[in-house]
Amino acid sequence: MRILKVLGLLPVVLTVCGSAWAGDEYKIDPVHSTVGFAVRHLAVSTVHGRFNDFSGSIIFDEKDPSKSSVDVVIKTASINTDNNMRDNDLRSANYLDTTKYPELTFKSKSVEKKGDGYVAHGTLTIHGVSKDVDLPFMLTGPISIKGAKALGAEAGLPINRQDYGVTGGGAMVGNDIKIEISVEAHQARPAASAVK
Repeated sequence: MRILKVLGLLPVVLTVCGSAWAGDEYKIDPVHSTVGFAVRHLAVSTVHGRFNDFSGSIIFDEKDPSKSSVDVVIKTASINTDNNMRDNDLRSANYLDTTKYPELTFKSKSVEKKGDGYVAHGTLTIHGVSKDVDLPFMLTGPISIKGAKALGAEAGLPINRQDYGVTGGGAMVGNDIKIEISVEAHQARPAASAVK
């Protein structure tokens, strides 16, 4: 009787696994990628910055983009605006509070083809606050390199920092932040088997 139950569950398991394995997995190459941002200062200039430590994966299904996904983790303490005093202030409780909130994340719920590009609908978490956002992006590739595939993605997303509880700086710092992402990702290679 137990064998019949197991056999009855087999099609469900195969269906779930099949959808999970539908696309190719790509790992973001941080050496050839940038996660940056731009914000107005004193309403007269724009300060550009970036995060130096981040990782993520893209599962891309060329035949059915709706089965694709994006998952990115950014270490907030790696913020860099090329000014140590300002960067330390941004890491403090005045802004990102990186000790309490060490990561900024984006995790997609769905991906859709839109015009010449795509939109990843997902959850952006900053400063412990999670909000659903629509992240439009353009894709280049995939191309084959030495037996593996690579692709690139360009994305931009405007957010209001007040929506995520990042309230420091008062009127000196603009509320509107433009997130700018340029990514190169390489097809993940299967882990080598420990048993030969």
